[in-house]
Amino acid sequence: MSEKQRELIARTHEKFGTCLTAERLKDDFQKLGILPGMTLLVHCSLSKIGWISGGPVTVIQVLLDLLGPDGTLIMPSHTSDNSDPERWVYPSVPSEWFDVIRQTMPGYQSDITPTFHMGQLSETFRHWPGVLRSQHPKYSAIALGKKAKLITSNHYESCGEQSPLARLYDCTDDGYILLLGVQHKNNTSIHLAEYRYQTNDNTEKRFLDSASIINPETNMRQWMEWFDFDYSTNDFNDVGYAFESIEGNVKIGNVGLAECRFIKQHLLVDFAVDWMAKNRRKQ
Repeated sequence: MSEKQRELIARTHEKFGTCLTAERLKDDFQKLGILPGMTLLVHCSLSKIGWISGGPVTVIQVLLDLLGPDGTLIMPSHTSDNSDPERWVYPSVPSEWFDVIRQTMPGYQSDITPTFHMGQLSETFRHWPGVLRSQHPKYSAIALGKKAKLITSNHYESCGEQSPLARLYDCTDDGYILLLGVQHKNNTSIHLAEYRYQTNDNTEKRFLDSASIINPETNMRQWMEWFDFDYSTNDFNDVGYAFESIEGNVKIGNVGLAECRFIKQHLLVDFAVDWMAKNRRKQ
């Protein structure tokens, strides 16, 4: 057992006197406002919650049970390592490896390619029976439930109008975000606002992005290139905290040990577009 696991057990025991169970998590999620029929995008740091009996499987099952047959659970399943190695930072690799990696990187396959730095919850959910995954080779999303096909279909842009984020935005009545032990900087929905801000204000900064794919026509691996927005999360916490400073915008509560934020997605996106128009112009 690692030192981190020992520390997690100790903190959980000190706070609750026992491990976290499905019953306890269900109660915490309900206090945040999660109800049947919602379409819910979850960003999670599992270790922030505490030591859970059943770990990520318990968390996913509780969420699915609460959302019910008319609800939909969504998580990011990004594969940012499927990219040009020349742009890698964590970790960087020797320049003499670049061409080798470009020539040999396996093509993205929605049912095979693992997530990268998305956390244990997302990677566990990726294997869940019936889960659908979008086809973008770097910024895919996974979903299960009534609107899973709607959310994951036709994912042709990383974070723009042809993306799961935009389809969640369309769910104005029931589309929500749960930041489970993570901050606003982890909230990918703000990238949709960033896309709209840059498009509307003609301030877009683009770069040549790339990934390895399986060509659907030939079923052969190939390196694909496209121009995309140069997204940045540097001010996402500023956006999020400004949004939650307005009473009623964000429900903040705890799930286990984790501080969580429950947010109506389309309201945040609209706010963020306006915030960027006022504040990014000053930079």
